[in-house]
Amino acid sequence: MQVSETLNEGLKRGYQITVAASDLDAKVNEKLVEAQPEIEMKGFRKGKVPMALLKKQFGPRLLGEAMQETIDDAMARHFEATGDRPAMQPEVKMTNQDWKEGDDVVVDMTYEALPEIPELDMKGVVLERLVVKAADSDIDEALQSLAKSSQTFADRDAGAAAENGDQVVIDFLGKIDGEAFDGGAADDYPLILGSNSFIPGFEEQLVGVKAGDAVDVKVAFPADYGAENLAGKDAVFECKIKAVKAPQAAEINDELAKQYGADDLAALKAQVAERMEGEYTGAARQIMKRALLDALDTRVSFDLPPSLVEAEAKQIAHQLWHEEHPEVHDHNHGETEVTDEHTKLAERRVRLGLLLAELGRKAEIEVTDAELTQALMNQARQYPGQERQFFEFVQQNPQMQQQLRAPLFEDKVVDYLFELAEIADKNASKDDLQTAIDALNED
Repeated sequence: MQVSETLNEGLKRGYQITVAASDLDAKVNEKLVEAQPEIEMKGFRKGKVPMALLKKQFGPRLLGEAMQETIDDAMARHFEATGDRPAMQPEVKMTNQDWKEGDDVVVDMTYEALPEIPELDMKGVVLERLVVKAADSDIDEALQSLAKSSQTFADRDAGAAAENGDQVVIDFLGKIDGEAFDGGAADDYPLILGSNSFIPGFEEQLVGVKAGDAVDVKVAFPADYGAENLAGKDAVFECKIKAVKAPQAAEINDELAKQYGADDLAALKAQVAERMEGEYTGAARQIMKRALLDALDTRVSFDLPPSLVEAEAKQIAHQLWHEEHPEVHDHNHGETEVTDEHTKLAERRVRLGLLLAELGRKAEIEVTDAELTQALMNQARQYPGQERQFFEFVQQNPQMQQQLRAPLFEDKVVDYLFELAEIADKNASKDDLQTAIDALNED
């Protein structure tokens, strides 16, 4: 087997691999000898089938396997010897298309090598970490929200009209063209006016009703309604108002605290403060991470694999196009245009991605199976009732596993770099933090 260089320009590499026909024949014979003891064939005892007959029967299929294994072995030895790491899967093409058994096999292998990444000097990298404490006013506001979500409803005075936000208890019967339809009836249904839990236009017509009223609510089902037999149809709901109830917010006291698993109100306040400050810490970390990446971007310079930059720029253009056209949920649209701005952003992402990957490799940073499983479980919670199916799907899909593993790895590398940088804490308000987050989103 011979390997000769055909291209060496920048990060682009090309090699021609020639596998001698005699080497292939020897590998086929090796496979046949290995398999011979287990082969049975009519007219021969197990393991006694002549080699010539085996070669005639199985040789062509084994020849294909031998070719693939030999070429894969040549590529592996090449990368081990040169130290090259391909940026993407190498392209391998057979050059002698008129090949026939007995000929040498000649293939061309081309790829872009990952660049040599210079050592990173973190000396002088100073990062600011915003430290925000939960204000008493914010804690009180959160408690009021909890109390509102724990509200109950009490009957209004006799003859009182229903207001938006009230709960009306109703019996209703829906009809289309005078005929009742399936799923269009209920008794003692508690409907909160303004909750938008019914089809558009329904709840608004019940504002002002009183207990004991009978009201016909006239509505039209949306054209995209889930039930085809109802979509776009006009309907009349015969409603009997059985009660009108006003919302009663829960009192902010120890009883409310116990509803949320706290021993008393003081413990609930502590929990609320801890949750808020955890969110503030997460936001502050994102701001500090951006500052770190900005610092890294100015401290390293190396050649970038064009294929990676091109692929990333296309992905950015495609993502931004969908953000500008949120009504399009599939990919049945024309090719998105890649601009210089997309390419510039792609270069930054590829450069930082390669740098973080190399730093993580040198620091022997890994994502453990336990960390990956925890991330998988967190993601599965987004699919209520289908958690098991999602979990099994990802377990059988290496690409999905990599999509989960990549951000975990990046965060671990970023934490490692935080330890190497100088970090200065700065007390800040929630508004200061929000301003900094808004500035990130604008970039």
